[in-house]
Amino acid sequence: MQLNDFDYYLPTELIAQQPAQNRDASRLMTLDRVNGELNETIISEIAALFRDGDLLVINDTRVIPARLLGKKESGGRVEVFLVRRLLEPGEVWQCLIKASKSPKPGSLIILSEGVAARVLERSEQDTWAVSFSPVEGFLDRLERIGSMPLPPYIRRSAGDDDRERYQTVFARAKGAVAAPTAGLHFTDALLQKIRQQGVEIAPLTLHVGLGTFMPVRVDDLKDHRMHREYYFIPEATARAVNVRKNDGGRVVALGTTTTRALEHAAAGNGSVQPGEGEADIFICPGYTFKVVDALITNFHLPKSTLLMLVSALAGKDRLFNAYNEAVNRNFRFFSYGDAMFIY
Repeated sequence: MQLNDFDYYLPTELIAQQPAQNRDASRLMTLDRVNGELNETIISEIAALFRDGDLLVINDTRVIPARLLGKKESGGRVEVFLVRRLLEPGEVWQCLIKASKSPKPGSLIILSEGVAARVLERSEQDTWAVSFSPVEGFLDRLERIGSMPLPPYIRRSAGDDDRERYQTVFARAKGAVAAPTAGLHFTDALLQKIRQQGVEIAPLTLHVGLGTFMPVRVDDLKDHRMHREYYFIPEATARAVNVRKNDGGRVVALGTTTTRALEHAAAGNGSVQPGEGEADIFICPGYTFKVVDALITNFHLPKSTLLMLVSALAGKDRLFNAYNEAVNRNFRFFSYGDAMFIY
């Protein structure tokens, strides 16, 4: 398939710049991927769409304040954007660096609270390997000196409210540089309401990385190489998924990041393997899903790999019909926007 096959018209005023006043107040479009039927409700009523015996898998990654402002030794202003950790137990990270001139290996960047960043070498995808010191308590220091990495289509600086709202209520494992946005709609009370429907909820971790922001740079999708993102699937979650699949029940993925982790970790027979790794699976139309039966997701950017993944599950024509209808009904798009339930 070609990149232009995944373009669509979106008025800029439909790109959500702020979250809904309440997490569960966003609108929800439902799409039956068998017959293409569309309906509309709100997130707070989503529990009614689950069946007794469903398994809801969530991504418990926690967004770190990955955008840092600092100065070169010469005094010039520098912005450092953390992408992913390259080395443990040290603090060597793949980073984007924005400055008046490209940095040189060995150069030092001075940040707040005594934190320094040493540029090591050029990494992949126009990024740099950067070593941060002091190592001890680095992620805790980030909470004080960094700002939340809102995506570029949100045309404002991150505020104090974003530290809460650009984070799911079940966020636990620090390491993402973008939120698993479908999860932003859920409250503790709503999750409890879903459990009362007879639904089991199981977590995994996938640290959302640079690929969320990077455009696809090839016209022929067979030439696209997917970015890698760290994931961890607990034994209990893998067991719950495999039991559900064996019993003929539904596995509902909360978000495309959850979907990527599950499908990457699925063996040839569809059983999910526990453990950690780096997911680099590229899902587009023609892909046969081994694990995920239903998906809760936001509305995604034109020509994005996330849109391609959702098209693979829903069917491209049905999905684009739903997107056109969403535009006509003035749904809100992207990270702080409304959501879909594809079943």
